[in-house]
Order: sequence, then C-alpha cells, then structure tokens
Amino acid sequence: MILAIVGPTASGKSAVGLELAEELGGEIVSCDSMQLYRGFDIGTAKPTLAEQARVRHHLIDVAEPSERFSAAQYSALADAALADIAARGRRAILVGGTGLYLRALRWGLFDAPPRDEALRERLYADERAAPGSLHARLSTVDPPSAQRIGPNDLVRLVRALEVAELTGTPLSEHHAAHDRTERHPMRVVVLDPPKDILDARITERTAQLLAHGLVDETRALVARHGRAAGPFQSVGYHEALAFLDGTLGEAELAPAIVRATRYYARRQRTWFRKEREVTTVGDPQSLRAAFAGLR
Repeated sequence: MILAIVGPTASGKSAVGLELAEELGGEIVSCDSMQLYRGFDIGTAKPTLAEQARVRHHLIDVAEPSERFSAAQYSALADAALADIAARGRRAILVGGTGLYLRALRWGLFDAPPRDEALRERLYADERAAPGSLHARLSTVDPPSAQRIGPNDLVRLVRALEVAELTGTPLSEHHAAHDRTERHPMRVVVLDPPKDILDARITERTAQLLAHGLVDETRALVARHGRAAGPFQSVGYHEALAFLDGTLGEAELAPAIVRATRYYARRQRTWFRKEREVTTVGDPQSLRAAFAGLR
C-alpha cells in the first residue's frame, strides 16, 4: 500500500516524508505541481540535492517551464514511478500539496474534452484586457471550481472555463459525477496544523525563501525563459516578478508573499477537507501514528 502525506503548503510534509522514507527504506514521489519544473527551485521549496541524495525522489525536474503540464500527464508519470518502485521492492511515499494530482492518481480522471486552442486564446485575451475577469466569470459559471482555483492560476481557470463551455457542464459537476474506483491502494494522511501554527510557518518560510535568493532566481529564470512561462503565476514567483517590475516595493514583498501563501493554503485545506477516505492530523507525531500499522 502506498503511503501519502498531503496537506497545505508549509505544514511540514516534506520533512516528515523524508524521515519516514529513510526509516522505511522508501522512495518519495512528489505530488507538487510546481516542483516538476526545472530551474524553479527556491520558490517551490524543492528538495535540495542533499535531501535527494538521502532519499530517491521521483517527479522532480521532469518538465520545462514552457510546458503546460496536466493532471493526466502527472498521473501517467506517477504510474510509471510507482511501478518502478514496486518492482524494486521499495516503499512508495507520496508527498505534496496538489490535491488535483492526488485525486487524478488515486481515483482517475473523467473523460475530458481535448484542448480548444482558439477558445483558450480568446480566454487569455479576455484576461489580458481585464485582469481578474476569468475568475469572476468562473465564479458565476462554476462556483465550486472558482473557490479552489486562485485568481492568478490562469492555466486552471482557462481549463475550467474551457470544459464548461465545450461540454455545457461545470468542471466541478464532472468531477462529482465521475465514477471513481481507487487505482492505487493508498493510506492518505492530511497534515493540517492549527491555523496559528501554519501562519507562523508560512511567515518563517517566506523569510527563508527570500534569504536564499528567490528574487535572484526569478530574475535569472525570466532571462532564460521569458515572462510568459506558466510557473511565474505561482505564489512567490508572481510577487517576486512584481517586485522586479517595480510594482511592489522591497518592504511590501515579504508581506505580499505571506498573504498569497496563506490564501493558497486556505484553498488547499478546503480541497483536502472534501477528499474522501483520508485521515487528517494536526502534527507530525500524529501523522507517524497514523502510519504505524502499515510499516
């Protein structure tokens, strides 16, 4: 059975996942939609080279920033990684905070319509003309999806609106109606600390990201990939880019990242509260206890 440690950002998932993997002779399969992009290291809190040397990690640095990476692609790569780990007699430990990726891997995806490039270009043009308009539109068309997708997450906003327009049914209803059978037996534990503790951890981690060079990394990535790369819409990079543009002052940068991260963490917590067949705990010790009988 696969062990899965999920939950909001900065909850401590990675540290406890690394420790458990070492104890169990396991390997970590990332369940993070940003850590899969090459070069986006500091802002995604990607496992360091030293940590990757301690425990083998999968689905880190598997995509170029210019790629549009889907949940279906993630599921296919994760399937292959899990098969490889099992074939070598190792324990797979899934670690991350991207709820859609967990759901796709565990339960599968509904038969979604293919991309419509003309529709997508129209939607992106609408957003360029009136920033925030796509999220407002999704809030009317598909409120549950709008609740879990942030206003800056253009990739998922466009996909949700695309599905709704092409099928006539909101994406959230497709997900609800999907007949899911568990594809991979999993023991899923959500690490969800109390809000005050999580808020403090987010503030601390933001300071660490900036101290470790988030702004310099962002500057270098823009020079290498241009400003249109999808990962620049993610929390941390979005604000660092605004700082480089001069729309955020130096004193405003850290508070802006903290606010955006807390908002993102709230959406993650909402997502995982709706997941079925999971156990939620508030601290790493309880998480370890939840896995005790499966070692």
